[in-house]
Amino acid sequence: MQQTTMNDMALAPKRSAFERFTKRAVWPAYAGCVWAIVYAVFVRFYQAAGGTIGMSGQPRNPELGLYMASYLAGVLILICGFILLGLVKPWGRTVPAWVPWIAGKPIPRAVILIPTLLCTAFLLAHGAAGIVTRALFLAGIIAINLPKQCWIDMDLHGMALWDLLVYEPWFLVMGLLSGLTAAHYAQASGVSLPALRHGTTLYLIFVVLLTMLFTCSIAFDFVDKISF
Repeated sequence: MQQTTMNDMALAPKRSAFERFTKRAVWPAYAGCVWAIVYAVFVRFYQAAGGTIGMSGQPRNPELGLYMASYLAGVLILICGFILLGLVKPWGRTVPAWVPWIAGKPIPRAVILIPTLLCTAFLLAHGAAGIVTRALFLAGIIAINLPKQCWIDMDLHGMALWDLLVYEPWFLVMGLLSGLTAAHYAQASGVSLPALRHGTTLYLIFVVLLTMLFTCSIAFDFVDKISF
């Protein structure tokens, strides 16, 4: 029996540095939660309360549009931050006690992992595409057009600087922390190593394609065609 176990271990695929890191590291979940709280409170809730730092233009009807959108975005970001904690905590793997009929049952892996990966792809693509297009805009290579019905006046240069230095890096870092947490959860929940590697390859291709779509939609001004 011992000889069989040793043979199985010898035949098992060796984990890469990334796989070893994500298998044991839980700090990205905590860092992601803190990162989400900081952005939600000091950016989204601040702007929802009428704060103007980081605002490079004068919106039309801010009370009906910008303020409410910022508040809802802040709440959503907070929820996402605490969901990351649930991926590394025992309470995030079972249905809460207040849910009728299914309380205490294990949450299917796909129910947690698929939404997390989709949100992670959006964060990474949003951040990467935003950084690229804002840099191209500041270099004078492309133009960026904003819907006139939403803004009375807009300093596009100032907007691009804020996006390049503050907002888009937040998306990119949040996406990286979320992705590392998802990789940890996948291994901790029993995803096999071959499945993890195959899925990671396909996922990275999807993220690259989504980033290209976001970049082209901004550079060639067809954002409204893919918005819904």
